[in-house]
Amino acid sequence: MRIADILRAKGSAVATVTATTTVTGLLAELTVHNIGAMVVIGADAGGHERVIGIVSERAVVRHLHTVGSDLMRRPVADIMSEVAVTCGPGDPVDDLAALMTNNRVRHVPVLDGGRLVGIVSIGDVVKNRMEELQAERQQLRDYITQGGS
Repeated sequence: MRIADILRAKGSAVATVTATTTVTGLLAELTVHNIGAMVVIGADAGGHERVIGIVSERAVVRHLHTVGSDLMRRPVADIMSEVAVTCGPGDPVDDLAALMTNNRVRHVPVLDGGRLVGIVSIGDVVKNRMEELQAERQQLRDYITQGGS
């Protein structure tokens, strides 16, 4: 199974914010989209959109604890993580699961030719694996009930 298969099932829409979006604005967008993280976009030297970071509810909570309520007026750039881990649509899901585990990340932007084409969460990976296991179990049941022929 490939990342493109997950995106086909869940859709490729990605909610994004800019680095100058306030934390209050971020929280509003997370609520509207009912998601836990957003990709932060900016422009490269040529003016083309590119992924510059990712920001999650967890980042807000951690920084709120140390900074206090002033955090709400600050830009997302102050709390975002720079994107060190990305994947492509053709990458195997098992490779992404290992990448997420090894890098301790829960959300990975999907890039195709440098262009943002989706995002995959650890929940998407787990759901995919559960569906694979259920299909395998059903195949084994069918095989047994048919007498192994």
